[in-house]
Amino acid sequence: MNSIWFILYRLYRVFSGLRYWATRRFAPPGLAIFAGVILSAMFGLDTENTVAYQAFTLLASLLAVAVCFGWFFKLRFAATRLLPRFGTVGHPLRYRVLVKNLTSKTQRGLTLLETLADTRPSFREWRAAQIADAKLAQSFRVSERRRANPFKVATVKNAAVPPLPPNQDAEVQLEILPLRRGGLRFTGLTLARTDPFGLFRAFRRAPVPQTVLVLPKRYAVPPLALPGAMKYQDGGVALASNVGQSDEFVALREYRRGDPLRHIHWRSWAKTGKPIVREFEDEFFVRHALVLDTFTDQPHSEIFEEAVSVAASFACTLPSQESLLDLLFVGVQAFCFTSGRGLAHADQMLEILASVQACPDRPFRELEHLVLHHIGAVSGCICVLLAWDEPRRNFVEKIKLLGLPLLVFLIVPPGAAAPDPGPLRDTPGSFKVLETHRIEQALAALRT
Repeated sequence: MNSIWFILYRLYRVFSGLRYWATRRFAPPGLAIFAGVILSAMFGLDTENTVAYQAFTLLASLLAVAVCFGWFFKLRFAATRLLPRFGTVGHPLRYRVLVKNLTSKTQRGLTLLETLADTRPSFREWRAAQIADAKLAQSFRVSERRRANPFKVATVKNAAVPPLPPNQDAEVQLEILPLRRGGLRFTGLTLARTDPFGLFRAFRRAPVPQTVLVLPKRYAVPPLALPGAMKYQDGGVALASNVGQSDEFVALREYRRGDPLRHIHWRSWAKTGKPIVREFEDEFFVRHALVLDTFTDQPHSEIFEEAVSVAASFACTLPSQESLLDLLFVGVQAFCFTSGRGLAHADQMLEILASVQACPDRPFRELEHLVLHHIGAVSGCICVLLAWDEPRRNFVEKIKLLGLPLLVFLIVPPGAAAPDPGPLRDTPGSFKVLETHRIEQALAALRT
């Protein structure tokens, strides 16, 4: 069985590589003629009963002439790509490329093509995706099928290059539509020129390796307060600027055992002959926990990507409401990142979420242990879950029994039946079911 899977994988590699080569090398008319060559070759084997072989000879000769024109394409160039720091899934990434002609002739009729790193999956990833698809097909849950090509990272648009005088440069605007979060790797830039028939492109390449980080897709979230009474915490000095005890002076008092030495007021000690300390006003603040469920056996599914997008939406919104946000999830290990009020910024949280990976082989209880260990420090908890099975219901019930304000978002495929809220049955407002194709509308309808 493994040998059959491996043969199918090799066929996938061959045909996907051929498709990539053909779509880059041939202009649209050339692709039509190339398809005609293949079809006429198939139907023209019987030369006595069909004349398709004549079409094959004509079309193949036309393509051969077009390819021969590429031998006369001589060009040397240099290119510099000016990329922004971040891109976002689903939003066009526009940037400039400076192209310099290093020859002594003016170059016209050029097209600039981007070259991205090969993102085709490994054999293990490809096989896991095929098995997941087969399971969904057998269960007739067509709406849960993964995206058409979950391994495609971006859609690239080619750009026409203005005439390049000798040893001069020109600026070209390029646009890419990122389809997956994470690092988008560029390997080089290609200048192409089609033959006089407009069928085949001749290439000249330049290695220009670069990377841009693509952030998760985000949705607009209204100002949100967790249900129930909020628990305000004494911050303490250790939480950095503007968090915890403020630097606002209140009064002087006698030293008490345990007071920090840095609070001693040395002049007053010299005057009174006994230790005197400065007293500061305590500041209290709100702290939320944002829990992201990463435990799924379909790491490239739309449900998992939408869960990351929902978490990213809250990561951008809650710190702007004068509170702290702790992002908790499990990847290669358990992680807890804090942002807001002088600590990390929302951009740093988004960079972390851009690289979150699923945990297909680890138990959900690892996330439960992480959250319950941290729960005493937070005022409320937001959970973004991928399923509503027994381990997750027990996890939510434990948080509820601790008396912590709780809001649960369950990501489901379109048309899925609404599940029983279970331990949140008596507080239905704290259990939100988000269908993957209607998440933006559902989040916009949230009320504080």
